[in-house]
Amino acid sequence: MKTNKDFRYFCERLEDELLQHSVINNNEYCIWFSQADHNEEDIKELIIQFSVFSNQFLIAQLYKMINAVDLEEMHAAKEILANELGCIFRRSTKEGAKERQHRELNKESEGDPQLVNTEGTVDGGIFRFKAAHFEWLLRLSEPLGLGFSDLGKRSHATEETLFYCDELIRIYGNEDFNVSAGASFFVENWAAAGFWKELVKGLIRYKNTHQPNLNISFFTWHDKVEDQHKAHTWKELEAIYFEQVSFNEDAFIKAGNEMLEGVKVFWDGLNKMRLARGR
Repeated sequence: MKTNKDFRYFCERLEDELLQHSVINNNEYCIWFSQADHNEEDIKELIIQFSVFSNQFLIAQLYKMINAVDLEEMHAAKEILANELGCIFRRSTKEGAKERQHRELNKESEGDPQLVNTEGTVDGGIFRFKAAHFEWLLRLSEPLGLGFSDLGKRSHATEETLFYCDELIRIYGNEDFNVSAGASFFVENWAAAGFWKELVKGLIRYKNTHQPNLNISFFTWHDKVEDQHKAHTWKELEAIYFEQVSFNEDAFIKAGNEMLEGVKVFWDGLNKMRLARGR
């Protein structure tokens, strides 16, 4: 029988064996991006590679939904997938009345990531094509001269980006719960570690100095979401640890390591591109 002492020891393992990973604590590309005076090519490279990751993530999330261990996990996976595709989160009933009034006054703005909710449920939510995360990136790219044909396809990706996307499908969307849970937990820890804030900092600087029409709310929206997720990550881990009889610590940690290595390859690819341009 698992005890609280066992769980504490497991958490110590996670801190020692995974949470010190360089992609969480020392992401060279993101550190550079937060500090550099960017040119247009810097921003284009990031958006193009991110658009491929964003689209390929839909495949990984679909696998995660299909391979769910129970209905609750399937619902959680569907929430993320539906939101990525354009279903806006709906808040509580009380707040919903305010939102309905807001929508009546701002119908043209529905789907703008500056305005849509960062929490709630897609159950009963409203679908908008322009609320799809890929379309947010598409609107972001327009002032840079990029269009639909320039974004999102595997043909636009570097070798490193494709490796990361395929690892997401293989590990995050894995049929083995221990593998998918390990990948999911450490993707959340990576995302909550601050890389969104580093990207936002660099994008704001570029927007203020070069391109005032740049709509960077795709990145600011995700930063707000991760701030909220951070508090829930460890509570979710505790539930998994005690409720899943087949939970395997070693498989969980192995999957987390492989997923973090995949994430690192993605950022290393972007770093290699900017260094090749002398940036």
